[in-house]
Amino acid sequence: MRIRSNLILSLILVLVIAAVTTLGPSERSLGVNVRLVYLHGAWVWTSLIAFALAAISGVIGLLLKHRVFNRWSLTSGRVGTLFWLTYIPLSMWTMQANWNGLYLAEPRFKVAVDFAITGILIQVALLLLRDARWGSLLNTFYFAALWITLRSAEQVMHPPSPILTSDSISIRLFFFVLVGLCLLAAWQFSLWLHSRAFSKA
Repeated sequence: MRIRSNLILSLILVLVIAAVTTLGPSERSLGVNVRLVYLHGAWVWTSLIAFALAAISGVIGLLLKHRVFNRWSLTSGRVGTLFWLTYIPLSMWTMQANWNGLYLAEPRFKVAVDFAITGILIQVALLLLRDARWGSLLNTFYFAALWITLRSAEQVMHPPSPILTSDSISIRLFFFVLVGLCLLAAWQFSLWLHSRAFSKA
């Protein structure tokens, strides 16, 4: 019952996130459509944080040979992949709403698609391998490659950090509230997923 409540709470939090997004402060050039920018930014931050945690847990698990960390690396990698995959259509929606079209050749969008495909392949491989230590290894390399690629990708549609460099305190505060809610939803989903995968292991 408690395991199921984690899933229910994560779904409720997603609805809360959607509702809170509609209350976000507007911006001079994008108007109210900037709220989608807030959401898609918070969503991808959540994915990146999950991948980072997967890599950190993986390194600890491999060094200490402790399966608890290996298992959490596996779970965090799965959650990060889920958020990354759902970030892509959200990104397309954001482009369509704010720029009246889909700029699919945008370098960072191409990176998102390439790593989404790679992420899916990794998750399929890990299901077949059935060894959490492989998750630790692959998640570590995946995050390192993703981080390096994003750092070197050309910025076309927006500056590197448009929200964090904003002069509006309300915009920055709202964004961090949204990130916090997304992380909370991801954490609840992680607890559910981890319990289902390893409760009997």
